[in-house]
Amino acid sequence: MILYHGSNIIIDVIDLTKSKRYKDFGQAFYLSSEKEQAYKMAIAKVVQFGGEESVTSFELDESCLSSSELNVLCFTEYSREWAEFVFNNRDENQDFLHSYDIVYGPIADDYIGLQIRDFKRQNITFEQFLSNIRYHKGVTFQYAFCTQKAVDKLVKL
Repeated sequence: MILYHGSNIIIDVIDLTKSKRYKDFGQAFYLSSEKEQAYKMAIAKVVQFGGEESVTSFELDESCLSSSELNVLCFTEYSREWAEFVFNNRDENQDFLHSYDIVYGPIADDYIGLQIRDFKRQNITFEQFLSNIRYHKGVTFQYAFCTQKAVDKLVKL
């Protein structure tokens, strides 16, 4: 399978220490199976940080996703479990760490920080939180490579 990473720089070597914390699935290297989605992320990164749009392609032997070689968590839809996992990873007031090598699932909405605050203040229910953090531009999935063991499975094209 081919996966894509959109950025404002060319990715020659994946360095997980440069990945930001408090993302949907934690500190990880994020990829998409959709080149268009990666390109949109590249544009957003350029607007945010400058640089030049860059989409880097990687090949992954997808058999590693179903083997016992890696610890993989897969969310196939927006669900309570997905929302709880995203909440725990995104909440900057806790140091939530998971043990997954790869996490796959839907992208949360860009304004999740506001939703986390409202939920923690009990201004919205968990059901409202789940509804509000769905990506409103359509269901889009992402792969998070959370460990070096997982990153080592990627081959840059």
